Amino acid sequence: MAAQEKVPLDIALLSHPGMVRPHNEDTVFADSASGLVVLADGMGGYNAGEVASGIAVNVVSSGLLPELASGRELSKVDVQTGLTHAALLLQMQIAAANKGIYEAAQTRPECAGMGTTIVAALFHRNRVSIGHIGDSRCYRLRLDKFEQLTHDHSLLQEQIDSGQLTPEQAKYSLNKNLVTRALGIEAIVPADIAEYRLEADDIYLLCSDGLTDMVEPHVIHSIMAERREAVETAAAALVDLANQNGGRDNISVILIRVPAEYLPSASWTQRWLAKKKAS
Repeated sequence: MAAQEKVPLDIALLSHPGMVRPHNEDTVFADSASGLVVLADGMGGYNAGEVASGIAVNVVSSGLLPELASGRELSKVDVQTGLTHAALLLQMQIAAANKGIYEAAQTRPECAGMGTTIVAALFHRNRVSIGHIGDSRCYRLRLDKFEQLTHDHSLLQEQIDSGQLTPEQAKYSLNKNLVTRALGIEAIVPADIAEYRLEADDIYLLCSDGLTDMVEPHVIHSIMAERREAVETAAAALVDLANQNGGRDNISVILIRVPAEYLPSASWTQRWLAKKKAS
């Protein structure tokens, strides 16, 4: 039996309303067996943000899970796009989620103008496919290197990219929560899709801006590095710190650690060392 069928990903997810908001408009989903994780941060009045994020996560997860259980070869690369089948499936389901939210917003007066960010990752063999819209993010900790893999669709990011603001000035901007792209706002909203090779003990973080607005990236890095073998403890520490720093928004995190045994290319030596380390 293949290694990835025996050893699942190590996943922790946590979502908290924060210290100010009366309810939680974030929605999170994770399935370690299939390698799918999804996070959405909703926006809109009368709890419509919660509706939007719920639709997004439900459409993506319910659309992908049957495909992932079918045994289809996800890592095969499509010649025309250069993307794997996993990435194309993710792109298709995010588009379906956008359609569902947009149509609900058009037909239900209480949902008019609702939308949501989304960041989703699909782990398959020795790759991860990541799709996102908005300012919810994906980070990766590999050995001691911590980096942001997604690029925010936000007014603040555009101002940084154009040189109007430095990253330091951006910390104090009043435009932090203005996204330039969100699911459900228009009939067609393209997702950014990227793919990366996995390495043993990589740790991926998907999070809403309720975390990144409250906790600096270097602090997130430190917490993840200190607790790299205990992702549930790391997730709780990140949410707790965001709340201690004010908790001005809903806070959602999903942490995914890639065990060496998960990778199909893991050598006998890698698997032996991983088992010895765990014993």
